[in-house]
Amino acid sequence: QVQLVESGGGLVQAGGSLRLSCAASRTISSFGAMGWYRQAPGKQREWVATIARGGGTNYADSVKGRFTISRDNAKSTVYLQMNSLKPEDTGVYYCNARNTFLDDYWGQGTQVTVSS
Repeated sequence: QVQLVESGGGLVQAGGSLRLSCAASRTISSFGAMGWYRQAPGKQREWVATIARGGGTNYADSVKGRFTISRDNAKSTVYLQMNSLKPEDTGVYYCNARNTFLDDYWGQGTQVTVSS
């Protein structure tokens, strides 16, 4: 079991930046992958980015080149740096941890609102 707590969301103008953090209640080094998902109003939750235990990263096409995911194992924290934000990036952002048994753990989410 692990508890994940997201922070860093807020209201920002289009073109601005935000940095989301996801703090875990225990070491994240044992998790095979950590990621970020988001859910816009009236839409299904969608994958945004993943970082593997070894540091490899993958991004959804919609955020590639604008968002950067990183992890600090010593702080048990995963980050999502979001630049050049667009109104379509608005939504609740959720942190995800997946262990080697493919069990998924989720945070409570943090709201990101991008105004045009």
